[in-house]
Amino acid sequence: MSNSYRIRSTKIGNSTGFRLPADFYREHPQFTNASGWIEVLSPDTAILRIIPESDDDDSEEDSLMMRLFLDFAMTEALKNNTLVPYTAEMSKAARELIESVELESDSQEDG
Repeated sequence: MSNSYRIRSTKIGNSTGFRLPADFYREHPQFTNASGWIEVLSPDTAILRIIPESDDDDSEEDSLMMRLFLDFAMTEALKNNTLVPYTAEMSKAARELIESVELESDSQEDG
């Protein structure tokens, strides 16, 4: 599965847009007919945010709040240049931190 895809500018009606390759939609069908936005970070860098349509209306408000929080966090991290790569050492430290944690079950078992 690819993580990056080549796009190109194309005429769409009276507007100009970007064309995504068929492989993108084949590998990520959740983005078919989705909407989103693009945020310009610098003269040669932009982030494209595509939001798939959700079938779960119950979690729509939670999902919106999470998206708003993550968008805020990403904007602040980019603005303050605080993004760092997630390393193998960070992953190992996280695993060691939670390896002995046991989760309780919310449901009562019969019997």
